[in-house]
Amino acid sequence: MSTYEYRNDENVAWCPGCGNYAIREALIDALSKLHMDPHQLVVSSGIGQAAKMPQYLETNYFNGLHGRALPVACAIKSVNPELTVIAEGGDGDMYGEGGNHLIHNIRRNIDITHIVHNNMVYGLTKGQASPTSSIGFTTPLQEQGVINEPFNPLLVALSLGATFIARGFSGYQEHLSELIQKAILHPGYALIDVMQPCPSFNKINNFAWYKKHTYMLEQAYKKDSLAVAFTKAQEHDPYPLGILYRHIGRPTFEACLPIYKENKTILIHRKRNQKDVQSLIDYPS
Repeated sequence: MSTYEYRNDENVAWCPGCGNYAIREALIDALSKLHMDPHQLVVSSGIGQAAKMPQYLETNYFNGLHGRALPVACAIKSVNPELTVIAEGGDGDMYGEGGNHLIHNIRRNIDITHIVHNNMVYGLTKGQASPTSSIGFTTPLQEQGVINEPFNPLLVALSLGATFIARGFSGYQEHLSELIQKAILHPGYALIDVMQPCPSFNKINNFAWYKKHTYMLEQAYKKDSLAVAFTKAQEHDPYPLGILYRHIGRPTFEACLPIYKENKTILIHRKRNQKDVQSLIDYPS
């Protein structure tokens, strides 16, 4: 039994066949293989089916508002850089409501792992089109079919200077576990877009569809070539799986914070000066 296994009496609010189960197993496998102490890990999330993930792990977590997992993750890592921080959520949560935070945390290069469960639909709210839904995809809301071009998270991440960009599939758990391990060990912001089926509300992009419309990047693929990564990120039939781009050497957000320039003691270990705090409270408005 993994130390990350949740209590057996916990009620799992995922539909049978949901890709979240496999992503959870891959995440637990990755954390176990890295021999990580659960007390040194924090998982943040927003709202949605994927955002329930932290509730089914035996570790520290913070459930925020819809689309707000990244600012929470950024704050936690800034206050205590010794922690490993993972932000979890779905394609709607992270690319829709959380799209603005996605942009600016990529720019910051905060040292966190960002795992996005991409099932190309809103599952919790019963099947509306998400930012990644394909053109023509019909839903109870988009009865005539989606007319917007699908959001391409990997292409956006590349254009903003992300230092680790990967795509996985919930059906390939071992491969996904390897991606998560490498993302956690990467010094900087690491995005993993995980394709997964939603058997309840997306009857098109099912398990068999992902098997047919994805392929593994070859062993000799150049992960450090930005030009090659831009080309690969635009492929969509089939979609490439693996690490599309990785760059080592760019300073992380927390390492550049002025508060750590002179005093290397991390914030949680510093003593508070109550008089200074009171002077801020009493400062005239």
